[in-house]
Amino acid sequence: MLTDMSTSRSGTTATTAGGAAAPTRRNHDDAPDTAELFARLAELDDGPERDAVRDELVTAWLPMAHRIAGRFRDRGEAVEDLRQVAALGLVKAIDRFDPSRGAFESYAVPTITGEVKRHFRDRMWALRVPRRVQELRNRVRVARRELTQNPGSPEPTVADIAAHTGLTEEEVSAGMEALESFSTLSLDAELSAGDDGYSLADTLGEADTSYDVVVDREAAKEGLRRLPERERAILYMRFFEDMTQSRIADRLGISQMHVSRLISRSCARVRDEVLGSRRAGGADQR
Repeated sequence: MLTDMSTSRSGTTATTAGGAAAPTRRNHDDAPDTAELFARLAELDDGPERDAVRDELVTAWLPMAHRIAGRFRDRGEAVEDLRQVAALGLVKAIDRFDPSRGAFESYAVPTITGEVKRHFRDRMWALRVPRRVQELRNRVRVARRELTQNPGSPEPTVADIAAHTGLTEEEVSAGMEALESFSTLSLDAELSAGDDGYSLADTLGEADTSYDVVVDREAAKEGLRRLPERERAILYMRFFEDMTQSRIADRLGISQMHVSRLISRSCARVRDEVLGSRRAGGADQR
């Protein structure tokens, strides 16, 4: 039986003597015949010779890895970076491939593709997003593309996408929010085009120190209630009526030095009670 081998850009076909075309396992020009190299690699132990054969296989199959990386262009990542990720997937495929299990290309393509997809899933999000939300995003993105592929098709609604994908409207909404959350917006980004333009940072709140004052005031109330009536009166005149120690001393008929000692002692007592209760509360939580 005579066999005539002819090649084309779409692959290699074999024509038998009967004229029937028999398909071969090579589907692309970047799928070289390296069966002998893989068989040799499987027989070699770790060392310089094995490394050399491995490098030869990587070089031979690198064009295929670059072709796979090219499928993911225009998705926010530089092509060169995608090629590096694909090359890493190629190396993993070569290291894990078992020549007795079939053709290398059928094993390498999903391995390299999975490596690139993992790169997008794990490294391209500005914020870490749960995998479930990422998958919802992908399903919504594909559904929107399918529903608008015909010219003049209106933008699909949440209900349209839910009916097309079988998701609930809540899941579609989560996926659509994730579509807009792939990258973050700078705090310096202008939100207004007018002369009174302001940035995103201008719309964000900041810590209000008054909250600390409220907390301290509420914490001190119990201690103030337990003070003797005269000491409460002295603190009220000093801190709420803004009276000097001399005026307080004249009103109560005591010395200014005595007023000063009473103020210091009262404040220290209230402070110690507040700090003690906080330490006790922290110990209870532990």
